[in-house]
Amino acid sequence: MSGGIPATEVTRAEYCVLACAEVWRDAGEVLASPMGTVPAIGARLAKLTSAPDLLLTDGEALLVGDVPALGARAEVVEGWLPYRRHLALVATGRRHVMMGASQIDRHGNQNISCIGDWNRPARQLLGARGAPVNTLNNPTSYWVPRHTPRVFVERVDMVCGVGYDRAAEAGPSATRFHDLREVVSNLGVFDFATPDRTMRLRALHPGVTVEQVAQATGFALTVPDEVSNTREPTAEELRLIREVIDPQGARDREVPA
Repeated sequence: MSGGIPATEVTRAEYCVLACAEVWRDAGEVLASPMGTVPAIGARLAKLTSAPDLLLTDGEALLVGDVPALGARAEVVEGWLPYRRHLALVATGRRHVMMGASQIDRHGNQNISCIGDWNRPARQLLGARGAPVNTLNNPTSYWVPRHTPRVFVERVDMVCGVGYDRAAEAGPSATRFHDLREVVSNLGVFDFATPDRTMRLRALHPGVTVEQVAQATGFALTVPDEVSNTREPTAEELRLIREVIDPQGARDREVPA
C-alpha cells in the first residue's frame, strides 16, 4: 500500500487500533462510544482521518471538538451530554458503540454479566447494563483484547448484547434497528456477512494464521477460501497513533507485543 509501513515495524496493538478505526470509517455525524483503550485510540484516529464528522466525548458528559491524547483533557468543548441525554441519543440510532465481551458466540450474543449458571454464577461480572438497548437501537461492534476459547464460546452463559438469532426470534421489534457490524480481536477482524448471520473471519492481523484463530475459538467459524490481512497503516496514521493520540503507549499494555 502506498505510504504503508513495513509489517515488521508495526506492533500488533497498532494493527488492532487501525482495525478499530476502520469500524467508524465514513460514519458521518454519529457519536462514537469506544469501550477500552484500543477502541478509544481507534475512534480518535478515525476522527483525524477517515471520519472527520465523528462525535467524541470526554468519557463523562462533554462533547469535545478536538482530539486530545489519551488521558489528556480536551481544550475544545462543543456540548453537554449527560447520562439521560446519552440514553435518548442511543434510542435514535445516531451512535456506534464498540463494547467489550466476556463471552461472545457465533451469532453475536454477548455476555458481560456472569460466568456460569445465572442462579448461582461462578463469577459475577459487570452486569448487562446498556448492552441490550445498545444492540437493538444502534450499530454495535465488539473489541476483544485476548482471543481465547473462553471468550469465543459455543453458547454464552447469559445474553446481554443481543445476537442475530435472538433478535430474529424476538421478531420485527428487535430486528428493525439491530445491526452488529464487526468484532475486532488481537488476532483478527470478524463480521456476520454470511447467509445465516453467523460469525465469519474477515481479516487476519499480520503474523496470525487461520489455524491459530481456529484453535482460539470455541465454535466453528466461517472461513472464506481467501482471507485478507489487516491493511498496513500509513506513515501519517502511525505518527498520529504514536505521537498525537497515544504517546504514552497505553495500547501496548492492552495488547502486548
